[in-house]
Amino acid sequence: MGIKHLYQVIKENCPDAIKEGEIKNQFGRKVAIDASMSLYSFLVAVRSGGEQLMNESGETTSHLMGMFYRTLRIVDNGIKPVYVFDGAPPKLKSGELAKRFQRKSEAQEAHEDAKEIGTAEEVEKFSRRTVRVTREHNQEAQRLLKLMGVPYIIAPTEAEAQCAVIARAGKVYAAASEDMDTLTFASPVLLRKLTFAEQRKEPIQEIHLDRVLEGLDMDQNQFIDLCILLGCDYLDPVKGIGPKNALALIKEHKNLEGVVAMIEKTGKYTLPEDWPYQDARVLFQEPDVRQADHPECDFKWDNPDVDGLVKFLVEEKGFSEDRLIMFTAPIVDNTGTRCYTS
Repeated sequence: MGIKHLYQVIKENCPDAIKEGEIKNQFGRKVAIDASMSLYSFLVAVRSGGEQLMNESGETTSHLMGMFYRTLRIVDNGIKPVYVFDGAPPKLKSGELAKRFQRKSEAQEAHEDAKEIGTAEEVEKFSRRTVRVTREHNQEAQRLLKLMGVPYIIAPTEAEAQCAVIARAGKVYAAASEDMDTLTFASPVLLRKLTFAEQRKEPIQEIHLDRVLEGLDMDQNQFIDLCILLGCDYLDPVKGIGPKNALALIKEHKNLEGVVAMIEKTGKYTLPEDWPYQDARVLFQEPDVRQADHPECDFKWDNPDVDGLVKFLVEEKGFSEDRLIMFTAPIVDNTGTRCYTS
């Protein structure tokens, strides 16, 4: 989910923090990509007739199709990706995950009903809501990346937090994710829409944290408090507080302690019964991550194993060999020059 309405707040109050451009503008840069968010988007987007792509054995291949071809596009534009996968979720996130699972269960039931009596649009809508990234999806994606010569990291907990760490250390230029909480974890630069399909013709959004803080006239701790008040993955939002109110309240009261004291004094809003905002703040300030000098963050790019790719994608997963070789050829040609040079 990320942070509710944060992009809207940034766009309205500090538009200079956002740059839009073509993917070629990122040429020559190393980028840490939120793999779990990417896999989810591939499972949602790479579909046929409202259903995920499958091979003849009935195995889902949408995640592999998306990961393979979108990564090729990224590499072919001179970008050097390192993917970061989620580890175990923080305990404070368990409530949000439980709600997501419940929504997916309800969507699954609605999807089955829609297939019986609904329109094609209803089938598509509910089908997308049932998407869940599994351990098997992650493992297959990691196997694919290794064969492609593209490095990956498994974060202790949140992928966005790990991306932010290696971005702050200068090991990559930016973190790429659709989750705005990547900025809350203090990534200096956030790239959005990097893994979108080329056909969508969506510009890459590049958001600079220093310009966000300057435009909002906040320090990072106040920005974290704003994000919590807007609504994050760790806590329920405060009913009645929208993006404009949240920004005004943090500016007036300086932090969440001041906001909570005002609410308790005036009764203007009702806080959720269990609202451990200080715990949420610590998760953003001190996330469970590997530091940039950790051996597992010492990543490098290797030459692709074309024979291994053919065995995995063609022989095991039913991809077209001719199409695979055609798309892999530019990477092999560019190996040692613009694509995989460390």
